[in-house]
Amino acid sequence: MTGVTRRPNVEVRRLRTKKGNDIIAMYVRHPSASLTLLYSHGNAADLGQLYDLLSELSVHLHVNVMGYDYSGYGQSSGKPSEQNTYNDIETVYKCLEDNYGTHAEHIILYGQSVGSGPTLDLATQLPNLRAVVLHSPILSGLRVMYPVKHSFWFDIFKNIDKVPRVTCTVLIIHGTADEVVDWSHGKRLWELCKEKYEPLWIKGGRHCNLELYPEYIKHLKKFISVIEKTSAVEKESTTKTDLVDPPRLSSDHMENNTRVSTDQTEKPNVSVDNNKEKPRLSVDGREKPRVSTDRRERLARVFDRPDKGRNSIDQTDKPRNSIDRFSGRVKSAVLCNMGCFRRTTSIR
Repeated sequence: MTGVTRRPNVEVRRLRTKKGNDIIAMYVRHPSASLTLLYSHGNAADLGQLYDLLSELSVHLHVNVMGYDYSGYGQSSGKPSEQNTYNDIETVYKCLEDNYGTHAEHIILYGQSVGSGPTLDLATQLPNLRAVVLHSPILSGLRVMYPVKHSFWFDIFKNIDKVPRVTCTVLIIHGTADEVVDWSHGKRLWELCKEKYEPLWIKGGRHCNLELYPEYIKHLKKFISVIEKTSAVEKESTTKTDLVDPPRLSSDHMENNTRVSTDQTEKPNVSVDNNKEKPRLSVDGREKPRVSTDRRERLARVFDRPDKGRNSIDQTDKPRNSIDRFSGRVKSAVLCNMGCFRRTTSIR
């Protein structure tokens, strides 16, 4: 990495995915960390822009942080695509296991905006995962564009169908004035979570400035503290009572000491809406609805038409708004910072 001050606790790696792409990852080590944050960023960003943020998160939260660039981003090779983001995060997770001895029970997956897609996809595959943080997440790519009620086979990042399958504790952060991904996306995902943690709805917060609000880091600190304490209590309780399944974390005890229940029949608090409405099931594998060729082509162009590179320095102070970048034909569509998956010029 060039253009940044080198720090002794920061390591940069080049990792090879199973598709043969070389992606760049950055590991920030904290001397007293017991947990590691695996950070998946939004669309209009790369490690150069996030270098300071990831370093500050490590300091304030007392965690190790692993960030990475998707295929086709920054110095990462390959072409941006939904499937490649899944391959990318799996490769980074394997790096944490193989090179740092960090396993799922000590990892918190953090997904911002489009990063919520690979984050939830990996979370559904890790039953022992410690926790998940979703920052301005999307229900799905198509739902950012249109208020559809069903998941279509051509949709991308169908988080609405995956979040109910996540078994660990989930924290959701969203701004009430988000101009790219409506606040309703975060609220609906929270309703569908099995293990809810008190969400953070930042009043007046937009899509790209939530880190500037004091309550952002304050809430994250509290969350990390609860997760760490729960781990310690669970370990002690498991040793004494030989429980097969770990106790569940209740979001009702944020302000008090974490309480562990050995009653495995106790259910977490869920919203009334969540009790009434079942999670939406994907129509993948079922009868595929007929859709116009134009619509399919529009969504496909999200990945197939990389534009000119952008200067990562110039973008640091600008909102990551991808409304008018989807393609020449879809000017008003936004795919949650993902709609203009495109190559960045360099890692600063």
